[in-house]
Amino acid sequence: MSEQPDQLSHVNGVPVVRGAVEVDATNAADLRSAIVAGLGDGASALIVDMSETEFCDSTGLNVLVRAHKRLAAAGGEMLLVATQPTLLRIFKVTGMDTMFHLFASLDEALVAAPKPT
Repeated sequence: MSEQPDQLSHVNGVPVVRGAVEVDATNAADLRSAIVAGLGDGASALIVDMSETEFCDSTGLNVLVRAHKRLAAAGGEMLLVATQPTLLRIFKVTGMDTMFHLFASLDEALVAAPKPT
């Protein structure tokens, strides 16, 4: 069960979704809703800040993959902040560490994000 809700904010005009400590079948819909809301204005980039996320099951991974594919199909980009060793291991074991643009901090992701027009 999550200890904090997924939240959407905008930093320098870029939508940023903060993931819960644990993302699983009980709260993956919250993550999906926050991502959809972040993309609602036609954003070309989205940052998912999972720096505090320690666990993400297949339901959460599916949400991330779908968001990544949706953005890529529209010429956009999803940037993912991940720092917790257990989450990084999940990404590595599933091969998703090569799919996502991974960053060690929100600041690094913001520098790399395409600037909104």
